[in-house]
Amino acid sequence: MDKLHLTVLYGGNSGEHEVSRRSAASVLRHLDRDRYVVTAIGISRDGVWHLQRDPVFETLPSGDLSLTIVPSDHPVAIVPAAGLWHGGVRLAVDCVFPVLHGTHCEDGQLQGALDTAGLPYVGAGVLGSSAAMDKAVAKSLWRDAGLPIVDFRVVDANDGLDVLAEAQQAFGWPLFVKPCSAGSSLGASRANTPAELQTALAEALRHDRRALIEPCLDVRELECSVLGNGEITVFPPGEIVPNAAHAFYDYEAKYADPDGASLHAVALVDATLQQSIMDIARAAYAAVRCEGLGRVDFFVDKKTGQLFLNEINTLPGFTSISMYPRMCEAGGLGYADLLDRLVGLALERGPAIRASRP
Repeated sequence: MDKLHLTVLYGGNSGEHEVSRRSAASVLRHLDRDRYVVTAIGISRDGVWHLQRDPVFETLPSGDLSLTIVPSDHPVAIVPAAGLWHGGVRLAVDCVFPVLHGTHCEDGQLQGALDTAGLPYVGAGVLGSSAAMDKAVAKSLWRDAGLPIVDFRVVDANDGLDVLAEAQQAFGWPLFVKPCSAGSSLGASRANTPAELQTALAEALRHDRRALIEPCLDVRELECSVLGNGEITVFPPGEIVPNAAHAFYDYEAKYADPDGASLHAVALVDATLQQSIMDIARAAYAAVRCEGLGRVDFFVDKKTGQLFLNEINTLPGFTSISMYPRMCEAGGLGYADLLDRLVGLALERGPAIRASRP
């Protein structure tokens, strides 16, 4: 069997650059070299694509590490209808695996460029990526589909204080503020007073032009891995339990504090709640037109037991501690087999190019 030429993209000009480099190290370590000829392209923080030739990509050591990005002699160019080029030579690419997170990488911009170049890629297409990345859009689609969400308000830098006052009047204290389009909990914070709300909003708007304001509930945080295009597989949910030093599962708890949270690949929930989570995850995935993969995140109110959708990630983390591959593995699909399945789904869907008609 001929090997597939698989191009792994990592890095990116987003706030989740470092997380991507960790995810890519794990992906590259688990790819079956008997099935793939792997090319790695590192995207710098300023958005330049660099072809990586370092032999470290052939045999990565065990353990958690972050890949470097070595500048190449010529940047890689993405050419409409002609794929990827480097130094005047077209690169052999059967499929692209974007191990990327955040804005410019997970929000449909990259996916549109890959479609234009005629390249199949892992993950959701333009519509699914952009709808899922914008939390306000995703929550609106879920609400319209009759799925349970936490109520919210949207605010931007041009809105007056009346919007903040209305949110406070509707929800009371405390409030939770986060950017509409950002991941890894960047720019997210809790506010207990009007002064803290102003500070939290300013921080959220550093990461996006719009922010969400929600009531801050006392919740369990559960997650569900979803896989597939038309035929969807939903895996049993896992649970994140932040330690006492973190008010919620923030960026520090995820990536800076090794004891920031307890991660349970299988959540301790009863069969009824487990089935409800899996059913809603399936519906949420379909409502935003997700394809390939997605991690659907939930809240369960500790006081009432009510279940809420929180958000969906179309390119979830693949680090050594990331929940998406761990939940898949707990459900019977190992890491290497998961990567093979994702590539297969990408090739099944193919590039979203449509011939124009007169």
